[in-house]
Amino acid sequence: MKIASLAEIKSKFSEFIKESRKGPVVITKNGKPAALLISVTSDEQMERIILSESRMLKKMLMKSKKAMGAGDKIGHQEFWDEL
Repeated sequence: MKIASLAEIKSKFSEFIKESRKGPVVITKNGKPAALLISVTSDEQMERIILSESRMLKKMLMKSKKAMGAGDKIGHQEFWDEL
């Protein structure tokens, strides 16, 4: 994993895009991690990354987990309709 400042990223963005193919690049601002540059190799991978950060999906999953713990069920279609 490589670490680079925002100023470095701005001046050599294309190089860091290539570097991200080898592994994630942590982008720092004022010496603190601010973002992560990762290579995306497929549409499916990009969708997984986006969904992993979805607050709405996380909320639905927690709701489902609680309902399952209480013995309640949510149907497949109901899940996708809510999503």
